[in-house]
Amino acid sequence: MNPARIEIVEVGPRDGLQSESQVLPTAQKIEFIRRLVAAGLDRIEVASFVNPKRVPQMADAEAVLSALAQAVPRKRFIGLVLNLKGFERARSAGCSEVGMAIAASESFSQRNQGCSVEEAVQSWLQIAQAARAAGMRAQLTISTAFGCPFEGEVPQDRVVRLAERVASGQPDEIAVADTIGVAVPSQVTDLLGTLRTAIPQMKWRAHFHNTRNTGLANAWAAVQAGAAALDASCGGIGGCPFAPAATGNIPTEDLIYMLHRAGIHTGVDLPGLLDTSRWLQATLEHAVPGMLVKAGLFPATTPN
Repeated sequence: MNPARIEIVEVGPRDGLQSESQVLPTAQKIEFIRRLVAAGLDRIEVASFVNPKRVPQMADAEAVLSALAQAVPRKRFIGLVLNLKGFERARSAGCSEVGMAIAASESFSQRNQGCSVEEAVQSWLQIAQAARAAGMRAQLTISTAFGCPFEGEVPQDRVVRLAERVASGQPDEIAVADTIGVAVPSQVTDLLGTLRTAIPQMKWRAHFHNTRNTGLANAWAAVQAGAAALDASCGGIGGCPFAPAATGNIPTEDLIYMLHRAGIHTGVDLPGLLDTSRWLQATLEHAVPGMLVKAGLFPATTPN
């Protein structure tokens, strides 16, 4: 049975832009986010508070948050953090919500975050406590939940045990991420079903990459399995710079087209978002991976 509504978390300004070879100027990032908000996207991952030497595309995180406070106030802007130092930067910058990622595989944790999975869990528990004290929302993503580029298959029970551990920090939400785009719908159904049974009170979100062209099918499986929110990136830009061949996120406009045609509301103005995808193509000076930006709407206008 389809839910009446799905929350969309737009990750293009962070997860999308961090994989671009060029560094988009701060003013263009603000324009990108302003356009996304105008299209009805209220929850947007806007920056990551990580080492700028490793991710130079996100070196202006504080400047982005400062500009947004003036240009687009009172929205849920998310900052990605990987440790307590990053959290403190996000809090000082004025983020209303922080998200952290913990890998389900040891090899990816070491290469992506420079720490063990256990060390990442301990950092999360500190961040969760600090966020509650500061009155901020804090949520967590389990990355490589369906497969690791270095270890291969990731056992489902490992993901469930990790989710149970991080749930002790009382996150507002837990997401499962197909970081390298290897999942198929049956895996999504099985994992989310098992997680919802193991931690029934938790709000679940899902994050998919379209590396092997299964991203939208997996998103649909997540909706049917009870996910309350889905990540997506305008135009389908993005990937993971620390995972070989991990191509873009599922395109937000393609996802919303599918959901709206199925009678599931998102609150997003699809024509307005499609205009933003076209603007993004022109700004980046290359085609984006999304399909709707190529094919156009059907019918000419769609409800939200």
